[in-house]
Amino acid sequence: MEENVFNQMAKKYDTEDRIKLANIIAGEIKKVLAGKQYHSILDYGGGTGLVTFQLADQFEKGWLIDASQEMIQVAQGKIEKQQLTHFEAVEFNLVEDDGLDLNADVIILSLVLLHVPDIEPLLQKLSTMLNPNGMLIIVDFDKNERIQHPKVHNGFTKEEISNVLNDAGFQNIEMNTFHHGNHIFMKQDASLFIATSTK
Repeated sequence: MEENVFNQMAKKYDTEDRIKLANIIAGEIKKVLAGKQYHSILDYGGGTGLVTFQLADQFEKGWLIDASQEMIQVAQGKIEKQQLTHFEAVEFNLVEDDGLDLNADVIILSLVLLHVPDIEPLLQKLSTMLNPNGMLIIVDFDKNERIQHPKVHNGFTKEEISNVLNDAGFQNIEMNTFHHGNHIFMKQDASLFIATSTK
């Protein structure tokens, strides 16, 4: 992950388009969580908290983890402003480092995997951080052949996600496309999927 790119983007990250997309994603995650009782949430790669802070009132404890120090600073400012005293913003790069001693009932990865060169080791680490009977929620782009970028996956197929989740020890994998948007992925039209799995 190009950390310096995200550091540079942090102050201007919350654009109108990103907020709009985050609202759509948070709305879909709320549907998945409806009627279920979970106590804690961990948002890995949570950026400035555009998605996860919309879910904050459903949990007793939450962590927003991001590798970018500047993203964490912006998120911390929101925590203080919105008085989300049960939330913590933590700078940590799980792709490169071990030793983050946290466990949660729900872990979300929203538009994170496309920036991770090898996604399986990350998912294996997150598996150890998910509480028994917990849920992993992934939101990302469906495979899009029009997009070619050396540092970004051009989305994922259902088969790819299912295989990598299986290999990382997750079960009850469900995945469906929930949103089609114009110019939302590298200025290309694209669709978003949500994948849920349990440990």
